[in-house]
Parts: sequence; C-alpha cells; structure tokens
Amino acid sequence: MRSIVGLTAVVCAATLYLYILSSYLPTRQLPPREKVNEVTLNPDQNVENDFIVEEQSRLKFPSDLEELRGLSEFLQFYKKEHPGYVLLLFCSAYLYKQAFAIPGSSFLNILAGALFGPWQGLMLACSLTTVGSTMCFLLSQAFGKRYITNVFPGKVSMLQKKVEDNHKCLLFFLLFMRFFPMTPNWFLNMSAPVVNIPLSSFIFSVFIGLMPYNFICVQTGSMLSELSSLDDLFSWARLLQLLAIACVALLPGALIRHYSRTHLQLQGLDKNEVTRKSQ
Repeated sequence: MRSIVGLTAVVCAATLYLYILSSYLPTRQLPPREKVNEVTLNPDQNVENDFIVEEQSRLKFPSDLEELRGLSEFLQFYKKEHPGYVLLLFCSAYLYKQAFAIPGSSFLNILAGALFGPWQGLMLACSLTTVGSTMCFLLSQAFGKRYITNVFPGKVSMLQKKVEDNHKCLLFFLLFMRFFPMTPNWFLNMSAPVVNIPLSSFIFSVFIGLMPYNFICVQTGSMLSELSSLDDLFSWARLLQLLAIACVALLPGALIRHYSRTHLQLQGLDKNEVTRKSQ
C-alpha cells in the first residue's frame, strides 16, 4: 500500500508541474492591434485573450503527424522570443513520458529534430531518453518491483534467465535488447531493477542502444521541418540523405548482431514465446 501511495504522489506532483508549466505561458509580443482587428468580426473583442486561449489549446502531446506539425510550427514561432521556456517545456514533457512509461516518445524525438536541428536535437533526445529511462528505473526500484513481478511473471522470469545466462557479457546483451527489442523498451526500463541489472550498465545501454532509433526520428523531424512541398522529399539530395541515415542507423545493429551470434545466449528469447508464457 505504501508503494502505491508513494507512486501516486509522484505522478500527481509531476502532472501538476507539467500542467502549470504549460498553462501559464510567458507573455508573447502580439501583432499591432489594428492589424489583428482587420481579420476579426468584432473589433472590440479581447484579442490578447483569444491568443492565449488558442496557445494553451495547442500545448498538448501530439497523437498524429498533423498535430505534431501544428505543434512544431507553433513552438518554432514561440521559440524566437522564449527559447528557454520552449526548452524547459520540451524537456519536462519528454521526461514525463519516459519516467512513467507513456507511449509516444517517437513524436517527441521528431519534434526535437524540428525544433533544435539534427545534431543538437539528437544529443538532447539521447540525453532525455537516458535520464527519463533512469527515472523509470528508479521509480520501479522504489515502488513497483513486487507489482511488476505479479503482473508480468512470465516476461520477468524469461528476462531474469537471459540476464543470468549472459552475465559475463551483460552490457552487450542489453545493447542487443535495445537494438532488437524483443520486449518493449518500457518493459525493460521497469523490469531492469527487478532482474538485478546494475544501474551503470542500464544507463550506458539506453544511451548507446537507443541512439540509432533517436537518430532516425530526429533526422526525420529536421528534414520535415525544412520541406516546403512533397517534391522536395523526392529530390536527389533528400534521397541520398535518407540513404545515409539508414546506413548510419543500421551499422551499429549489424555489428551487435554479429557479436551476439558467438557470444550471447539468446535461445528461447522470442517475442511470441515470451508473450505466450506471460499469459
């Protein structure tokens, strides 16, 4: 009971913080009132309040590419006057999703590329992924070890056995699990303390293992933000860029897979088998 109360308190506090941060926006310079009133039906209406209501309604987690593009355009415009606020808001939202294992981090990775560029966005996404996953690890260690074992007994026992079989090369095993996720990343984050994976190995495997995935998402966001039409996407320059992104992302996975064939014990670690045994 104490663990449920503690976890609930952490979730409520984090949710309240994110709500306050996204609700009380810093002031933004508005266009001249006479120019804005030219496109309004009522020249006496409160234009500034209308801007604030519209901005607050757009600050939400995107659920599809259309919402992502609208949020990206809004934050890019807002970032010109308040870059610190946009960075704080993005980091807070990203850590919130990662810490509580909420799906949808791929949209935020794409948003990172659109807002901060390909390389700054990549380092930001990798750092936030690592910090957020570590927060999930610590929350699970503090509040959820017993519940995770009870809810996912088959998955936990399978992962425990593979960790023990590969304890001599545990780091490469964790990298393999990140490059080729036979179980979801959110489950690895929550179950790592349950199966006694050291925090140092966990942190390194998250930062390195998810870098190709983050790289693809961030590069996609950076490229989409620069497109003015679909014709730009099929230009030779863009096609070569996509090919280079694919090669860079696939190379680490190929090396890890080659190493795993001779050094790792992976027999029985199949997604369908794990799922079937956990039912």
